[in-house]
Amino acid sequence: MAMYAMLRRASSSVLPQLGRRATASSSSRISQNVLSALHIEAAITVPSLGFANAFATQTSADKQLAQVLQSEIQCAVEDVHAQHQVDIPDDFPFEIEDNPGERTIQLKRQFGDETIRVQVDIPNVGPEENEDDENENDEKNESESSIPLVVSVFKGNGVSLEFGITAFPDEISIDSLSIKQSEESEDQLAYEGPEFLDLDENLQKAFHKYLEIRGIKPSTTNFLQEYMFAKDRKEYLMWLKNLKNFVH
Repeated sequence: MAMYAMLRRASSSVLPQLGRRATASSSSRISQNVLSALHIEAAITVPSLGFANAFATQTSADKQLAQVLQSEIQCAVEDVHAQHQVDIPDDFPFEIEDNPGERTIQLKRQFGDETIRVQVDIPNVGPEENEDDENENDEKNESESSIPLVVSVFKGNGVSLEFGITAFPDEISIDSLSIKQSEESEDQLAYEGPEFLDLDENLQKAFHKYLEIRGIKPSTTNFLQEYMFAKDRKEYLMWLKNLKNFVH
């Protein structure tokens, strides 16, 4: 019994010390975990100096771009306001479909049993050239502008006659001529005939007359040039505004 009592006293004196050591060790680990968590949170919430500099540079560049765009928009607005109103002639034979945001317009008319559709693209303008006149004064003359047209003549059977045209002031040039089948696959390489300029001269004149009586003539294309120049200015202004809205 005496031995049992001695063992109890010895264990009772040792166990509290072990408990205190265990508590101290656990408290130390908790403190280390808390400090590590605070260090990680600080690293996450405080941005690096490099990121801050990059953000400041981006903001400055975006602001400068928006200012340049605004200046260009002002010039484009003045250009649009300076142009005179383009009125459709009373004898213009086509209906015009002009959708904002598109670079082309579509024309349509009925001619007997035919439906004629025309796709008109924005004008092509050649580079300016310097020429000396007789008085030895330098003058800048803009080379002739042109507009590309695709003219399609449809009949009831779905077959169409398609012309590729370049229209200059007071002159129409036929670049290509082909028959289009309604069920023709895009993978098929259909024979499209020879180059138009390689055709007999009388045949070329006959096709020009064919187009003329259907409304494709210089008076029509001269108006279309003026109309498309005005559209080009408006579309450019809209494009600039869309750019500015995106980067602002």
